[in-house]
Amino acid sequence: MAEAISIRDIGNYVGQTVTVRGWIYDRTDRGKLQFIQVRDGGGVVQVVAYGPDLPPETFEQVGRLRQESSVIVTGVVKENPKAKKSIPEGYEIGLQTLEVLQIAGDYPITPKEHGVEFLMDNRHLWLRSSRQWAIIRIRATIIHAMRNFMDDEGYLLVDTPILTPTAGENTTALFEIDYHGEPAYLAQTGQLYNEANMMAFGKVYCFGPTFRAEKSKTRRHLQEFWMMEPEAAFLSLEEMMAFEERMVGYVVRQVLEKHQGELAIIERDLSKLEAITAPFARISYDEAIERLQKKWAELPEGEEKDNLKITWSEDFGSPHETAIAEMFDKPVFVYHYPSAIKAFYMQPVDGRPEVCRSVDLLAPEGYGEITGGSERIWDPELMEERVETMGIGREAYAWYLDLRKFGSVPHAGFGIGIERTVAWICGLPHVRETIPYARMLSRKYP
Repeated sequence: MAEAISIRDIGNYVGQTVTVRGWIYDRTDRGKLQFIQVRDGGGVVQVVAYGPDLPPETFEQVGRLRQESSVIVTGVVKENPKAKKSIPEGYEIGLQTLEVLQIAGDYPITPKEHGVEFLMDNRHLWLRSSRQWAIIRIRATIIHAMRNFMDDEGYLLVDTPILTPTAGENTTALFEIDYHGEPAYLAQTGQLYNEANMMAFGKVYCFGPTFRAEKSKTRRHLQEFWMMEPEAAFLSLEEMMAFEERMVGYVVRQVLEKHQGELAIIERDLSKLEAITAPFARISYDEAIERLQKKWAELPEGEEKDNLKITWSEDFGSPHETAIAEMFDKPVFVYHYPSAIKAFYMQPVDGRPEVCRSVDLLAPEGYGEITGGSERIWDPELMEERVETMGIGREAYAWYLDLRKFGSVPHAGFGIGIERTVAWICGLPHVRETIPYARMLSRKYP
């Protein structure tokens, strides 16, 4: 029995007889020669069936194979620079034996053009396509790189609850559920619990799904998405920006190093990613507003001008984030937002209580905010004052307020959205392709 291998390792087996187990991705019939593309989840290899070298029944079986039929093939690995459809490129297998596990039915996703709704209805099958396969593999590396970076920086992974009794932020809508007769909510962030964990371990992060019930249909929004959220004691806003800068650069380098083949499949402009090196620009919210107002004044009357109109104290929408990012060829930090448009726990700027020590990182190419964070209020009296001023139910947050009574220290943290980061790094037009099964305002199937 030949050794069963993963296609991704095929370059180690040139000249050897191997077995590959997987599915038919494509088949080309050229008379006595048939070419089948076999994928196994880790790669795609061209298998060459030459009629005169095979038993007639085997060659006949090859001819009956249809897309997504499951097979086990055995043959000799050869180098072939023309094998461009293979991943990794340049290898093929000369077929010796074929075992057909199942001849697939009429596969609904064909090379013809399909509408987005059709593809999303068939997402469970669409994931098998080369483009979606490449995106999800890059997603996995992005997550792995982020977690490796956090671990190497001395941050401890501490899980936070998905079911919570309160909102983590006052700025977004919540999914409410019945928790044995009492209301509870799907978590929109793990940050409040992260602060408690930080007081125990110094530097922590959580990673998991988060939920926002916003009535949004934009290309940047999902109802369920994944976030990584670090929190650290004695961390300043400026130190946090430098930390984010290093992390984002590291993640991009890991993708470039490990996924040249996948980036080619999705036709990503590599020059855009190769430019992501430190330092990133840093501008204040005040400066961002000035830049936007100047750009607005220069635009002719029309929809673009209407969408860009903004005054100080207003939060940025997608057109504003895009316009700011277009002024730079790398991600840009925007810091010191108005306190009124940010969460209640953000530390005010000394001498300017109307502004808080917050920062967002905006990705280039129109992808908007990928991280958001701040220094946290650590003074117990100031936190009590903020809770009372904003009319937040103190009872529900009693445990959180408790943290400030027992050794409170300056601290800061941020969250980075996985799907928006994947969309930016992959250059995708919509976040629905960045997650295996997207949950959007009008979609929860499959």
